[in-house]
Amino acid sequence: MSAADRRIVVVGDSIAGCTAVRELRARGHQGSIVMIGADEDGCYARPPLSKHVLKGEAAEAETWDLSDLGITAIVDPAVSMDTTRRVVTTTAGIDVPYDALIVATGASARRIAGPDQAGEIVLRTFADVRALRSTLDEASTAVVVGAGFLGMEFASACAARGIAVTVVDVDPPLQRLLGSFLSDAIVARAEAASVEFVRADAPVTLVGDPVSGIEFADRTLTADLVVTCAGDEPQTSWLDNTGIADRIGVGIDYRCATAVPGVFAAGDVAYSRTASRRAPFWSNAVAQGKVAAASALGVEPTCAPTDDYFWTEILGLSIKVVGPLPLQGDPTVLEGSVDDGSALLQWTHEDGRTTIVAFGIKKPVGLLRRLARENTVSTT
Repeated sequence: MSAADRRIVVVGDSIAGCTAVRELRARGHQGSIVMIGADEDGCYARPPLSKHVLKGEAAEAETWDLSDLGITAIVDPAVSMDTTRRVVTTTAGIDVPYDALIVATGASARRIAGPDQAGEIVLRTFADVRALRSTLDEASTAVVVGAGFLGMEFASACAARGIAVTVVDVDPPLQRLLGSFLSDAIVARAEAASVEFVRADAPVTLVGDPVSGIEFADRTLTADLVVTCAGDEPQTSWLDNTGIADRIGVGIDYRCATAVPGVFAAGDVAYSRTASRRAPFWSNAVAQGKVAAASALGVEPTCAPTDDYFWTEILGLSIKVVGPLPLQGDPTVLEGSVDDGSALLQWTHEDGRTTIVAFGIKKPVGLLRRLARENTVSTT
């Protein structure tokens, strides 16, 4: 069979999945492409949901139109896969054969409610955001479980609406990735906007049915709105008994190849087998989507499967990061002042690599990449 005749199936209408489909056509593939999706809202960008759509700055999600690519779209979740027959089966019992397959099913929000407990609110999909926007209009108090990027972005949306919000986590906000220096700066900015932080020294449980608060140790917090932002879990249940997925997700190599021939993976569902951890950032999903597409075609990719760039916006302050994480210690201040909310910062890691952070200062990503590259120190 020639490469042009290969039937390529992409499972997942995520950022990685949509990028892979576009890359397949851009690399000249004229054969059949089938995309199996699960979201009734179709393909859309997830990062703006919590940054702009939730705050009312944009009415709708930023959708991606793939109609010009001549693909077959199936909106019906995959439930199983037979690697011997090379067939994916959907909920409706549709069997979809493939010659090469790209796993791009992403991740789902991690939930902490009990098995029969109703009313847990998470923030992952456009449908979640639509439901939350109307609830925010009626709330005067909110509790957020999780002080990661999503939790802090949701807290920012609450503060912008004048909602008294409390963020609960076992660690200070974003400390695990951004370190104490930036975490302290973020806390100071948030507390100035009346955001309250509570450290939980015991596992948090949701109380009420429907959920009306949280409980940890001997303390209970209640609010009009309780939102779980406790991370995510790779969507791999449809890969059970295939040898493709494990407890971390789908392990991939530098070509985004999995342990099964002809099957590749990209995005939040995947992790590098050399790092043994997922890095669910938008930039990584895009890079891996491109590499997985090239690998499925048997051609050389035009980029690496990782891209150490991400950005967030917290209480109106943009934070752009280029370079490896986590950050440790204090940075070199290249420009501006953190206290003034406008600074260009540099961290140099033990292996010589550099991370550049634009903290509230307007700098193009290209400049940040160049600085990170030029300031990296060779250790060989």
